[in-house]
Amino acid sequence: MTLNRQPNFDDADAFYAALIEAHRDFSDAESEAMNARLVLLLANHIGSHDVLFEALDTARTSVLEERT
Repeated sequence: MTLNRQPNFDDADAFYAALIEAHRDFSDAESEAMNARLVLLLANHIGSHDVLFEALDTARTSVLEERT
């Protein structure tokens, strides 16, 4: 299995709105903690080390590319 990079949301805008709402009234530290927990929950759901390591590499690379 490989990382699916194609749009795969039923309603991406609704998810984004729910994600933002879930952070309402949180401090920066609480938001970071929630994001970390969400990442771990989704990683557990995915389960595949190959997919997870590809996702880590893709996310890290995209941040590093923004530096330049």
